[in-house]
Amino acid sequence: MLTSYYLAISGLWVVSLTIFIQGLIAAIAHARMPAAVPGKMADDLGHESFVFRSHRTFHNSLENALVFIVPAILAMFISVSPTVLACIVWIYAIARIVHMLLYYILSTDKNPSPRSYFYLLGALTNMLLFIVLGISLV
Repeated sequence: MLTSYYLAISGLWVVSLTIFIQGLIAAIAHARMPAAVPGKMADDLGHESFVFRSHRTFHNSLENALVFIVPAILAMFISVSPTVLACIVWIYAIARIVHMLLYYILSTDKNPSPRSYFYLLGALTNMLLFIVLGISLV
């Protein structure tokens, strides 16, 4: 099973590593703030603050990770096509990385912002994963 799903598993590794790195970046950015209190974000921070954006990026990824990673693993257990699964996982991984980079770079309250399109791509990819998983279960 591991060899046939190598590309999907390596994509899930990238997704997990991205979230880990986001957590480190958010923690370091927060710790560098004057009078930083661990675990407490200042209420007056907004999109103009990198601390806010790094924190939101990390938490957004945490909020989305479980509903993607678990179905991807389930797809391996029920023998979804390794090629289809790898494509879905890598599109999701790349969408999340671009979303992260755009969130770090662009400070905007505008909606939709450029990062929104990559969030949407990740969400649609996640929906596709659920559809493929559901069809395979039938």
